[in-house]
Amino acid sequence: MSIDLTIVWAFIIAIAVFAYVVMDGFDLGIGILFPALKVGEGRNRAMNSIAPVWDGNETWLVMGGGGLLAAFPLAYAIILPATYPLVIAMLLGLVFRGVAFEFRWRDPRHRAFWDLAFSGGSLVAALSQGMILGAILQGIEVSNRAYAGSWWDWLTPYTLLTGLGTVAGYALLGACWLVWKLEGEVQAKAYRLATRAGIATLVLMAAVSFYNLALFADYRARWLEMPNILFASQVPLLTAIIAFLLFYGLRKRWEMAPFLLALALFLLGMAGLGLTIWPNVVPPSVTIWDAAAPHRSQVFMLIGAVPILPLILAYTGWSYYVFRGKVGAEGYH
Repeated sequence: MSIDLTIVWAFIIAIAVFAYVVMDGFDLGIGILFPALKVGEGRNRAMNSIAPVWDGNETWLVMGGGGLLAAFPLAYAIILPATYPLVIAMLLGLVFRGVAFEFRWRDPRHRAFWDLAFSGGSLVAALSQGMILGAILQGIEVSNRAYAGSWWDWLTPYTLLTGLGTVAGYALLGACWLVWKLEGEVQAKAYRLATRAGIATLVLMAAVSFYNLALFADYRARWLEMPNILFASQVPLLTAIIAFLLFYGLRKRWEMAPFLLALALFLLGMAGLGLTIWPNVVPPSVTIWDAAAPHRSQVFMLIGAVPILPLILAYTGWSYYVFRGKVGAEGYH
């Protein structure tokens, strides 16, 4: 039986993107929530909760972007010119966040400035990532296998909606992480923030989902026509169940479960978006097979990816295991 490596690479990149959301989404979310946390102990404990694990999270972002370049070079050559301003803003936001993370401890005289840089960088990075997703989903103008749109095609009400949805979702992950890792007053505040962010996330997810139906006839067909609706309808049904459990858990003061349920919401959101655009990688007309690298290149890259993926997962899992447990007031696990 022959294996379609184009589909394999599509799933590898999807895994890398979801891993990035899992690993980096919650610490971007903490940055987004930073202004709502109490100056001093509240912010310091929030930072200490992610200090051991935040630095390697962009590994998955690099893998996703690098994998897109290597496995789907045509898609990379179209998407990057279409979203250059957003990519630049995202990278600058990540740089500001990373610098602020280190300097707020070493420059206490200007800590208010570094707190602002950490929060602003996190917000810009999250908003840019969501808008990049929206720019792809709304369709990219292609002519002669190249981007044919303008510099500002990415800026639409739809991309703003997907950007705000990503910001709300990351804030939900960040709040649920604090619920899991902290105690006392900061945890109580995190419960309240998680409830508000959860409501915002679900409202924006629903808005994006309905907006998708108006974008292309193909999108509507994948969700509303038989027999597709029999499978696609399971995504909103599962989303409703997970959302109910999330809010129930927050009300009952569960600690670890809300974070896992928030991740499940993201997974279902990604599944829904995958169902919407499949098999396109650049809607509405460039499929994964149109954009794929030659078969020999895919085989060569797979030889490297097969051992590297488990290795990355292993050392990432080990770091989370070492720093498991609650973060005390002194910043120790």
